[in-house]
Amino acid sequence: MIELPSFLVLLSGAAVAMAIACAVVAIRLLRERREVTQQARVLTADVEKLSDRLWELADSEERYRSLIEAQGDLIVRRSEGRIIYANAAYAALFGKSEAEAVGSVEQPRVRIARPVQALPGGARVVDECIETQEGERWLSWVETIVPVAAGQTVLQRVGREISGRIATETALEEARSRAEEASAAKSRFLATVSHEFRTPLNGILGMADLLGDTRLDPEQSTYVKALRSSGEALLGLVDDILDFAKVEAGKLELARAPFDPLGLIEDVTELMAPRAQAKGIEISALLGPDLPGRLVGDAERLRQILLNLVGNAVKFTQAGGVGIEADSAAGAFVVTIADTGPGIPAERLASIFEEFEQGEMSGHRDHVGTGLGLAIARRLARAMGGEIEASNREDGGALFRLTLPLQADAGAGASPASPDWQGRRILVASSAPFSAAHIAACLERTGTQVLHAGDHAQALALLAADSRLSAVLVDRNLPGGEVEALAAAARGAGVADIVIMLAPAERRSFGSPYAAGFTGFLVKPVRARSLQVRLDPVGRSQGAVAAPATAASALPPDAGLRVLVAEDNEINALLLTRTLERFGCSAVWARDGGEAVRLIEEARSGKAHSFDLALLDVRMPVLDGLAVARRIRSAEKALGSDRLPIVAVTANTAEDDRREALAAGMDDCLAKPLSREQLRGLIGRLSQSRTVEFLSA
Repeated sequence: MIELPSFLVLLSGAAVAMAIACAVVAIRLLRERREVTQQARVLTADVEKLSDRLWELADSEERYRSLIEAQGDLIVRRSEGRIIYANAAYAALFGKSEAEAVGSVEQPRVRIARPVQALPGGARVVDECIETQEGERWLSWVETIVPVAAGQTVLQRVGREISGRIATETALEEARSRAEEASAAKSRFLATVSHEFRTPLNGILGMADLLGDTRLDPEQSTYVKALRSSGEALLGLVDDILDFAKVEAGKLELARAPFDPLGLIEDVTELMAPRAQAKGIEISALLGPDLPGRLVGDAERLRQILLNLVGNAVKFTQAGGVGIEADSAAGAFVVTIADTGPGIPAERLASIFEEFEQGEMSGHRDHVGTGLGLAIARRLARAMGGEIEASNREDGGALFRLTLPLQADAGAGASPASPDWQGRRILVASSAPFSAAHIAACLERTGTQVLHAGDHAQALALLAADSRLSAVLVDRNLPGGEVEALAAAARGAGVADIVIMLAPAERRSFGSPYAAGFTGFLVKPVRARSLQVRLDPVGRSQGAVAAPATAASALPPDAGLRVLVAEDNEINALLLTRTLERFGCSAVWARDGGEAVRLIEEARSGKAHSFDLALLDVRMPVLDGLAVARRIRSAEKALGSDRLPIVAVTANTAEDDRREALAAGMDDCLAKPLSREQLRGLIGRLSQSRTVEFLSA
């Protein structure tokens, strides 16, 4: 074995150590390289992911920008008034590119700006008309505050064009304006037509009344009756057409005030009674026990509805009668009108309320009319929140049911209670289809036991079989025998009250009920109150109960009033003056408003006798009635003189016209054609009070 020199040994050991160290370094470098490579790979993946994300964001932004640009929205952001972002649509307002718009402080030229509207969250909306290179454009802007950095915000406006919407709104506004102008023109036309129709009708009907008061032979009386009947028919047609046109023109106004439903129903019944009795048919009303004494609503519109419905029933009923029943049900006011007419064909029930529909569509004209009455009634009912339904009765005839949501007047007292007639037995001898049952129902509410006879033989049989009857009610038209014989039989049976029921025309032709053996009479249609008063055991000894006296019927033969008649139409002036003279008044005619003022001033100064009443036509030359009334009231206030009662006589019957007349100083209004009974009542009340308070009588 060769032994190496010692330095070689040392050299060899150092080399090994060096080699080992190099190996360690190499291994470490390899490890670090591997880690760096791995990190590079991770970093490369992250970079790739970031690149993908950036590409997605760029694509999303491009799609969002394309979507916004496609919709045409204008977007701009400003910081301290300077544009920091604007899309192409906004930049186009100024004819610039997006890059050119950024940094600009230029604002759109606003022609018109609507009021700003605040939205929840702090946003605001404002509509502006902008001047652009292409003309005016309407834009709706949504303004919001957008955060862009910590503590920093910018104002963002997003606009959308609304020129089409504005054009539509403008067209609608113009159409609405034209419609309002057309409605106003229609109202003026209605007022003119109403005046022009009613003025000659006032002369026709009034002169027919005056002519009827003169000595006429039977043939002349027939002609006068036909003249008045034709005039009334024409007036009805005019009223229907004008009422329908008024509803169509949107001039319907509803009042809300307390009224007496019982009195209203009975008034309607009595108003329609002469027409029904002229046809030989009965009309009767029954008021339910639950009907409040006062309701709140529009009494005049309700009266108009009922007059149309009842008038329709009377028109189509040739025999039998018409029955009206009113009550309160489920918190509503309910009225049913039944008749014994031909009924309504099933195929016509759905269309009977349409305009210009007639109950019969045959070629001949048995029933004249416009076909507007039921259409007007339903429109009024619906305007009041109610409804009208039509059907046919099982026994034949038509049935109309009116339902209105009218509430009871909270301030009204309780309705008068029915008397207690327990133990009484009363015979009702009548074949009338409704009134007999209505009278029986009224009596049964008092505790009375009611017996009913439909003809003469049944009545005699009941009288003979029952000795406990306290009263007998006999219809003048009871079939099968003479009512005088029935009265004699009742006297023989010891009945205390023997009452005959008569229509007004029958009352004149029948003669004295007392001479015929009756103890009293009731006028048809019989009111429940009159029935109870007439059969009251306490009042029985006071004799027959007639209709209560009114101011009109109590008019003295010489009222002695001096009345100024201001009327430019000679026929109407003649009618008024002659009618007033027949009422015992002295009438002075003024041909125009100027002459009316002069005559009143002369009377006030003592140059002529003073006037007790002034009747002023609303439409007159020189000064109209309203101007005359204002002058009179101004002079009275200045001089401290007494108030002269002034009544407007007008062919304009709209509620607006009435309010205008009252505002001008009138105390009341009389509508043309002038009702003699209305005028008689007015003169009667004034002759008793001699003050303006006569109007509240």
